[in-house]
Amino acid sequence: MKIETRAVHAGRQIDAATGAVAMPLHMSTTFERSPEGEYPRGFSYSRDNNPTRAALERCLADLEGGKEALCFSSGLAVATALLQGLEPGDHIIAPDDVYWGLRRVISEVFGKWNLEVTYVDMTEPHLVRAAIRPNTRLIWTETPSNPLMQITNLVAIGALAREASSKIVTVCDGTFATPVLQHPLDCGIDMVCHSTTKYIGGHSDVVGGVLITRHDNYLFERARRSQRYGGSVPSPFDCWLTLRGVETLPCRVRMHSENALRVARHLKMHDRVEAVHYPGLPDHPGHEIAARQMSGFGGMLSFQVQGSREEAMSVAARCRLFIRATSLGGTHSLIEHRASVEGPQTKTPPNLLRVSVGLEHPDDLIADLDQALGS
Repeated sequence: MKIETRAVHAGRQIDAATGAVAMPLHMSTTFERSPEGEYPRGFSYSRDNNPTRAALERCLADLEGGKEALCFSSGLAVATALLQGLEPGDHIIAPDDVYWGLRRVISEVFGKWNLEVTYVDMTEPHLVRAAIRPNTRLIWTETPSNPLMQITNLVAIGALAREASSKIVTVCDGTFATPVLQHPLDCGIDMVCHSTTKYIGGHSDVVGGVLITRHDNYLFERARRSQRYGGSVPSPFDCWLTLRGVETLPCRVRMHSENALRVARHLKMHDRVEAVHYPGLPDHPGHEIAARQMSGFGGMLSFQVQGSREEAMSVAARCRLFIRATSLGGTHSLIEHRASVEGPQTKTPPNLLRVSVGLEHPDDLIADLDQALGS
């Protein structure tokens, strides 16, 4: 079935007790044992499992074409669980423009773990190949990247990892693309993760994360133990909200993408814009690869204002429709000066603004940016 149908039906079933069409919300923290002390319905305690969370996990695994999914309390909780599964001395390869939160988890949360990490330009597969060591265990990719919108060739990364060692696990953060536009597992990547806070939830009202695997692997099983015994699980209500958001995901993502392309094309022609980073533009360095491995180019873009950091900040401040706020993937359009968020070690240009294009009419969004840019 097509993804629009699966987004509505996957993981759910008509409630046997009432006939309810909408997925019930199971708030119970504990579940009844049988007289023999067993759990015949498969649920014992909500940290271990919960019917609402199980439905969400089945749904998201289905949308990605994966074998199984694990839902967590946030996207960074997914990264933390994966890194906990590594052994001291293991080596990680990650993009040099990776989401700043992952850098913080590696350096600050796992700073005493003695993990080795190499940050490379992931758009050049030969640099990834050159970075592989005998102790490499994890290759983390992010495409499109945050906030420079760089594109990684997932087929190439998956192939070189398998060629190098059966011990290497590849993971793709597909948050920007969503399962609607991109399927890393079909490209040979072992696991895909999402911050479900973003497009999957879709309404800026719930925080969560998910890890989905293509096949059995030890890092997924260790992440499962981290979820169960570390307790970083989403509440049943968070799962219910996210599952409800999934139902409109394909429709929303297509509108986000259409609006973003309109905005990107307009900004590209603006005399006060130095550069536009959006893979849907033909002159984007990753456009050809993105066109092969994505069915659309998404709702995220960034652009560099002519001038300094201060000028970029002024443009954001003058916006009336775009909201100055962190996060992305909701119905509202957001704008943010990323270098200010990421701190002094950022690789983000100081005159760059990241934009999450929402579901407002693109003509209104373009008019707002024009007045903010002073034209």
